[in-house]
Amino acid sequence: MIKIYHHMITMSVGEFKTRFSEVIEQVKAGEKIAVTFGKKKEVVGYFMPEIPKQPKRKLGILEGKATFTFAPDHEVTAEDFLGL
Repeated sequence: MIKIYHHMITMSVGEFKTRFSEVIEQVKAGEKIAVTFGKKKEVVGYFMPEIPKQPKRKLGILEGKATFTFAPDHEVTAEDFLGL
């Protein structure tokens, strides 16, 4: 039996093995699949598309000319972060 929770398909290990080729196509199309095992149908793993790596952010015109660091005790409040 297949269940869908919040855009994620769940299926048992047996069903996953039986439908592996179909699962590969679903994952290639962007689906996320949780694989369950046992009577309690506990999730034992996830099968999902690889998340592309984000390019490293550049410092613009100062790239290679300047750096920045945060102090170890630096803290930002949610209001500061959100600009509220």
